[in-house]
Amino acid sequence: MPQFYETKTMKFYTNTLQNGIRVIHHPSPSPVAHCGIIINVGSRDEKEDEHGIAHFIEHILFKGTKKRKTYHILSRIDDVGGELNAYTTKEETSIFATFLKEDFNRAIELLHDITFNSIFPQKEIVKEKEVIIDEINSYKDNPSELIIDDFEEFLYPNDPIGRNILGTPETIKRFNQSDITEFIKNNYHTDQIVICTVGEATPKKIFKTFDKYFADIPYNPRKTVRKAPSIYIPKRKNVTLDTFQSHITLGNRAFDINHPEKTTMLLLNNLLGGPGMNSRLNMALREKSGIAYNIESIYAPYSGTGVFTIYFGTDKENIERSIKIVTRELKKIREKKLGKIQLHNAQRQLKGQIAIANENKENLMLSIGKSYMLYNRVDTLEDICKKIDRITAADILEVANKVLNPDDLSYLIYQ
Repeated sequence: MPQFYETKTMKFYTNTLQNGIRVIHHPSPSPVAHCGIIINVGSRDEKEDEHGIAHFIEHILFKGTKKRKTYHILSRIDDVGGELNAYTTKEETSIFATFLKEDFNRAIELLHDITFNSIFPQKEIVKEKEVIIDEINSYKDNPSELIIDDFEEFLYPNDPIGRNILGTPETIKRFNQSDITEFIKNNYHTDQIVICTVGEATPKKIFKTFDKYFADIPYNPRKTVRKAPSIYIPKRKNVTLDTFQSHITLGNRAFDINHPEKTTMLLLNNLLGGPGMNSRLNMALREKSGIAYNIESIYAPYSGTGVFTIYFGTDKENIERSIKIVTRELKKIREKKLGKIQLHNAQRQLKGQIAIANENKENLMLSIGKSYMLYNRVDTLEDICKKIDRITAADILEVANKVLNPDDLSYLIYQ
C-alpha cells in the first residue's frame, strides 16, 4: 500500500511491490525528471573467479534486450534529449536516466527493459571485454587513482571488499554469458532493489507505471549476508614506479554505514581533507609548505566496515617531510579540542556542501534511493543538519583517537 510522509522541506511517496521491490518518489516542480534503479550488489559480492563481473554487467546491460539492440537502447532516451547512465561500486549497482517530465513512462519502461530483459549477445560480450581491459589499462596510467584502490586492497588483503571494482584482464577474458546470468540470478534480489524518482509527476501515475513494468518480476529475496572482513593488521609498503611524482596514502579501517559515530567521522574527514581549500591538510601541505598540489582525505563507510584514507602527491625528496606534516596535523586533532567557533564553522561548512550537492536533482535522486535501500527511510537535509549540529568537540576528539591512532595507521607509497 503506497505511503506518504513529509518533512518541513521534502515530501516522499513510497510503496513496496509484492515481489519486495521498493519504490520511492519525491515530487519536484521542474521540466526535468530523474529515475534510477539501485541494486544492493557490487564487487564485494563477487567470488574470486568473478572479480570484475558486477562492473562488466553494468556495461553489458546496454548491449541488447529481447526487443532492442544497442542503438535502440541508447537512442530511446537520447532521441528526446535525455541521458542514460550507470555505475558500479563495491556494494551497489545503479542504472539511471535524466529526461523531460513528459517522458517518465518512456524512461521507466527502458530501465525495466535493460535491467531485467537483457540478453547479453556473445558478440557484444567479446567487444566489451576489450573496452573494459582498455579501461583497466587507462586506470593503471593514473597512479593517483590507482593507489586509492590499491590501498583498500592493502587494508583488506585476500578479501572481496579489498579488490578493485574493474577486475583484471585475466578475469574479464574468462567471462561468458552463463557467468553473467548466474551472477544476476544469485545477486539481483528483489528485496534489495529500489526504484527512485524525482520529478513533477503524481504519485498515482508513478506507482501505476511501476506496477505495470515491475510487479511481474519473480520474488527473489536475499538469503545470505556479506562476509565479515578479515582481521586488520597495520603495515607499511613502498612500491617503486617510474613516475615524476610520488604518491602517498595512509589511513585505517573506520566506521560502517550503521555506526552511531558515522556522522562525526564525516565531519572529521571534511575538516581534515575535504573539498574545501581551507581543510587542515591542504593548508598545511599546500598553502603553508608548498610541497603538494593534490591533497584529500576520503571516508568510505561500507556494510560492516569502513575506510579512512589520506592521499597526497609530492616530489620524492619531500616524502618524509610531507608525512611528518600530516602526522603532526593528525596529532593536533587527536589532542586538542576544537574551539566553539572552529566547531561551528566546520559544521556550517559540511552542511553547506551537502545542501549544494542536493541542489543537483540527479544526485538527490540517487541519494534518496541509496538511503531507502540501506535504511528503509530517507534522511532529509534537515535530518542531516540536526545530526551534524549535535556533534560536540569531545565527539570529534574521541573519534579522532579511535581512527587516527598512529599505531593503527597503514602506509602505501608509490615512489
